[in-house]
Formats: sequence, structure tokens, C-alpha cells
Amino acid sequence: MISRYSRRDLIRSLCGGLGSIGLAGMLADEQACAATTVHTVGPHFRPTAKHNIFLFLVGGPSQLDMFDPKPSLLKYAGQRPPSTAGFRTERVTGGLLPSPFEFKRHGQSGIEVSELLPNLAKSIDDICVIRSMYTFNPTHTPARNLFHSGNIAATRPSMGAWISYGLGSENQNLPGFVVLSPGGDSGGLWRAGFLPSEHQGTQFNDAATEPDKMIRYLQNKQLDQQQQRRQLDLVQALNREHEQSFGEDEFLDGRIRAMETAYRMQFEALDVFDLRKEPEAVREEYGHTPFANGCLLARRLVERGVRTVHVYYGPGQPWDDHKAINKELRGRCPDMDQASAALIRDLKQRGLLNETAVVWGGEFGRTPVSESGDGRDHNPYGFTMWMAGGGVKGGMVYGATDEFGFQAVDKPVSIHDLHATVLHQLGIDHEKLTYRYAGRDFRLTDVYGEVVKDILL
Repeated sequence: MISRYSRRDLIRSLCGGLGSIGLAGMLADEQACAATTVHTVGPHFRPTAKHNIFLFLVGGPSQLDMFDPKPSLLKYAGQRPPSTAGFRTERVTGGLLPSPFEFKRHGQSGIEVSELLPNLAKSIDDICVIRSMYTFNPTHTPARNLFHSGNIAATRPSMGAWISYGLGSENQNLPGFVVLSPGGDSGGLWRAGFLPSEHQGTQFNDAATEPDKMIRYLQNKQLDQQQQRRQLDLVQALNREHEQSFGEDEFLDGRIRAMETAYRMQFEALDVFDLRKEPEAVREEYGHTPFANGCLLARRLVERGVRTVHVYYGPGQPWDDHKAINKELRGRCPDMDQASAALIRDLKQRGLLNETAVVWGGEFGRTPVSESGDGRDHNPYGFTMWMAGGGVKGGMVYGATDEFGFQAVDKPVSIHDLHATVLHQLGIDHEKLTYRYAGRDFRLTDVYGEVVKDILL
């Protein structure tokens, strides 16, 4: 809607010269800031953590080969115990498959960790290993949706979006919810759903190390900063006038805020996303893979006030080991182990671990019975995740699966419980973080979830 401006003036303004319009003067700094501030719920109580980092291993990592040793698998190798007759997986599977990897006790806590993870083993006293996770769906897409949004439907807001909605970002020049992934995912896992659109995760390609390769169109090569500001002021004024014709619209408001964030981010991103500015010793500590880049970037982002960061080990489903699992894990674990442990150490060294809740895991785990002779099928009924920092007790194991690792039997922790616990550490009551949509109040944990207080300091 451009009734107040001629086509000639509009074109001239969009090319960087405002001429007689002078809209830059119409939008004072404080007015522009007020117009683009993300409205958040705010913490319900004093938070333990300020930030959250999710390390997501797409496909379902094998807890039985990394964090949950089961001697009975060796004793009954190849057999199918009668007690597991009711256990359902997606495929017909064989007998019990023992892990070929040696487990040893590490740290003052004496937690058993696989030989596949020598670096995480050294940091185990900072880690809470939750061996009793469970969900209820053995299929990748719905299980992944459940992990990210608390619901198997591909329409609900993601946890990162809920955190952004609840708390916003401490840095107005960067998004509150950042996603680091080398893949070309459509964004379904980090969607805003029915929440205001500015809370959707913003994805960056962590396969690169230079900002202009991670972020498309990072720099405007035609207009300088002042010209861009004047151009954006005009566009935003037109957006606001257009909105007045039909009333407030949260999706248009979200787009307006996204444009402002994008404008400001292009200048800060040149610094924060440039891994070449890190000392070589630090980069060597993390490694030089996409996942390593993502972990290092996650530290740099929370250091600058980004509220929540999701780092994906992908693309595809690399941890979906239906065959040759031992070979695949030997090839894949080293860089994951190195980067994950480096992140914990780096956060701790910089005094950021206490205020950053780190969560590691996948959409489910793997079965103790074999598939294709040397693989493992999906297992949502009992698997392992771990947490570190953010007021979580380190050096402890919480819960347990049965003697073979089929399902959680002691202190089971659901995905809703995990969500409630992470929100709690960020100062959010999961029962009060709600959004009214389609005539009722929704929340991340729906009608479920309890904070796992036993793992908190």
C-alpha cells in the first residue's frame, strides 16, 4: 500500500536515496526498537541457566555401545529371552547382540563409558548420564517430532521456539534460536508452529568456517550500511501502514522483526560466525568436521547471548545403524566424541558451563537384539541421553534399563520430563508457558511432564 508516496519516490528510496521523503527521520531509534522488540513471557522464577545447547545425533545412537553396558548380552548372545516376547520393533530381529566395545570406569564418579568415547570419559564427572529415557514411537519422523516439539505431529512449535518465546535473546543483533546443520532440512524440526514467526529457528550451514559461506546473502554489495538502514525504514513504514488497514497481524509483525534482525545480524555475524578468529589450538581441540564447527559455534553464540542453539550431526540419518554397527560406530564416534567433550571443557574453562544446559542424544536408541546379523533396530522404550552444566549434577547415572537394555525400568524419564527439566533450569514453569491457539491453551509438554529434580543441584 503506497498511497502516500509516488512510484518514482518509492523506486528512488529502494535504490538508496530517500530524496524528499525523509522516512529515516520519521523512525527515531527508540521507536524502531520498540517496533521490533520480541515480546516474551519472561522467566517465572530465578533461572539456574541462561542458555541451552542441544547436540542432536540424527538417527538414534546406540546407548548399548556407548553409555549403557549390559554384561548379560554376552552371556546370552544369540538368544531371544522369553521375557522379551512382547517387545515390539519395526522389523523382525535376531538374537541378543553383545557390544564388542570395552567399558571402563572413569573419573571420581566411576561411571562406565565405552572405549569409543575416550574424550567424554575424561569429562564424565561433569555429565549426568540418563539411562532411562523412553518415548513411544519407533519411527524416525514422528519420534523426531516428539523429541523436538513434544508431539508426533509435524505442526507443533519446537522446543527452541518455545524457549525463544519464553525468554527471547540477550543479543538483539542475533536470533534467539539458532540451528547449526550441514544439511538442507526444510526447518520442520525447528519450526515456530503457531507461535509468532520470529521464534522459528534460524539455520546456518556449519560445514563452512567463513561467515559468507555459512550465511547466504550475508553482505549487501550494492548498498552501504546507511543506505540499507534508510531502505529498511521505508519498507517497514510501508508495512506498518499496510497493517493499519486491517489491524494487527502477528505474522506480519514477525516478518518485520525478522527483517530488523537480519539487518543488524549481517554486521555482528561477520565476527561471531568467523571460526578463523579462534586460536588454532582451540580449533584443533574441537576438530575440523561440520559437527566440530557446530559445537565451537554454539559456544561462540551462547557467549554472545543467544538463548538456545541446536547442533545437528548430519546430514541424513548417520546414526541409524541397521547393519555393520560396530564398523560404523568406530568410524563415526571419534569426531562426535572429540567435539562434544571439547564443548564441555571450553564452556567450563570460560565460566559458561554453569549457566549453559547442554543436552546430548537422538530421537531414540537401539535394540539389544540384532538386525541383519550385525546391526541394531530402533528402540524408543529404553535409551540414554546425557546432560551437562546448567545446574545439573555431574558425575552421576540416573535410572536404568532392564538387564538386556530393552526398556526403562528404574526411574523412567519421558521426553516431556526432559523438556520440563530444561525449561525449569531456564527459569520457566512448563505448566505456565502457554500460548492460546484455536480456542485453547497449548504448551510444550501438553498435559504431561515432571521436572526430574533428583538430577539437579
